[in-house]
Amino acid sequence: MPREYDVVLPSHTVRVLEWGPADGPLVVALHGFPDTALTWRRLAPLLAEAGWRVAAPYLRGYAPSGIPSDADYSVRALAGDAVALHGMLGGDDRSVLLGHDWGAITTNAVAGDPGSPYAAHVALAVPPMSRMNPTRSTLGPWAAAMVRQPLHSWYIAVNQVPGLAERRFDLLAARLWRLWSPGYDATEDLAHLHDAVPDRAHAKAVVSYYRALLGPGIKPALAEPVQPLLVLHGADDRCLEPALARLAGATTVAGAGHFLQLEQPDAVAGEIIGFLA
Repeated sequence: MPREYDVVLPSHTVRVLEWGPADGPLVVALHGFPDTALTWRRLAPLLAEAGWRVAAPYLRGYAPSGIPSDADYSVRALAGDAVALHGMLGGDDRSVLLGHDWGAITTNAVAGDPGSPYAAHVALAVPPMSRMNPTRSTLGPWAAAMVRQPLHSWYIAVNQVPGLAERRFDLLAARLWRLWSPGYDATEDLAHLHDAVPDRAHAKAVVSYYRALLGPGIKPALAEPVQPLLVLHGADDRCLEPALARLAGATTVAGAGHFLQLEQPDAVAGEIIGFLA
């Protein structure tokens, strides 16, 4: 079982789960949507066995972390939290930032900052936005993938409608897990998610990430990474087209959908440990 404790940031308190040796180099692991810090329960012990201390916070708005007093759910705010946690958790010049889904968007943003305090960055399931534009040589496969992508992205529009996603959050989340990782049994994950999003106030916080996406706080997410970055993507991902991810430089993980850290933890751990070595 992971250790559990709270860290106080200026806008909210953050609950952190931690695996591995207390004196090991730090990995800050950021979960995505709709998910919780327990998404790392299969991968973190593998990294811990390799000597890493994995600290997984519940992101702002996900209980038992607090709903932030600044009501800021922009990428800029998420990246600020990730940088602050490096210092609060005792990070050093060996530390790694690992993220999945929205955690990956945050990781990519931090990797685009020349002043990132992390030595290395790992993004799962979402490549940097700056690398998902076509080039002359990739225009054909990029266009083919973009034709299919809207079939997966309908939920973004749902999350923009005030009140709609909040009222239907449990049903929406269950459907997304089922669609994004075909064949994966998400029963345990959805139970954890219900605990993290127990009411409409938390649901509003969680879907507000999407409502803030096109605001001025998105700028860090558009930056080209300048720090060491590994991108991994499930070969059967039904959230973001694997072909788009490959064109953006992602390494494909076989036998995995969107939640590759849960579906293929050994393969993901092997890729991460090899990258860090």
